[in-house]
Amino acid sequence: MIIGKFVAIIIIGYLLGAVPFGLIVSKFMSGIDVREYGSGKTGATNVIRSAGKKAGILVGVFDLMKAAAAVMLAKVIIGDNVALVSGFPIQWQVAQAAALVAVVVGHNWSVFMKFRGGRGVAPFFGGLLAVCPAVALFGGEIWALTALRSRYMSMGSILGVLGAWSLLVPLTVVYQFPPIYLVCGLVVASIIVYQHRDNIARLQSGKERRLGDKGEKLSP
Repeated sequence: MIIGKFVAIIIIGYLLGAVPFGLIVSKFMSGIDVREYGSGKTGATNVIRSAGKKAGILVGVFDLMKAAAAVMLAKVIIGDNVALVSGFPIQWQVAQAAALVAVVVGHNWSVFMKFRGGRGVAPFFGGLLAVCPAVALFGGEIWALTALRSRYMSMGSILGVLGAWSLLVPLTVVYQFPPIYLVCGLVVASIIVYQHRDNIARLQSGKERRLGDKGEKLSP
């Protein structure tokens, strides 16, 4: 039954997202628990600050891949099946959107780490790569240019995510891109901005960490 498949997709997406590559890689390569340093997050940025560039880049790649895998698997599981729920067609595009939300939620609130995790930026772009590579690359360029010019990774992440979602608007309105991706993008972008609320506060106060700053060990 297609509803059962959707439930499986959400569970699989969450569990894939919940795999704490930031914690695993930082412990393996540097022998540290990244949750005890810097922001306490397990995303690539904090791993770079706490465990080094190589570890951080590896974590970023793994986080991209787990999201892309979840989204691509959703299409495979649903296939060409379509179900009507209150007149609304439920098909593989909806499954991909559900998988992307699930993987970001799993990444940010991992069941394997007492519901702690990252901020969801890399999984967001990884899922977009599977859905629409052009949108992911557009947002990635904004992220990279902003981060390099301002030296604020958080600002680059927020603007990159919002930029990617903004591109989905004309694609949906003008080029008939499935609206579910626009809705999904808004949900995930909102989650990511919420996860950056501490960064936003530090940006406003001029106390935000810059690129190159080391992640100091947190007090017990």
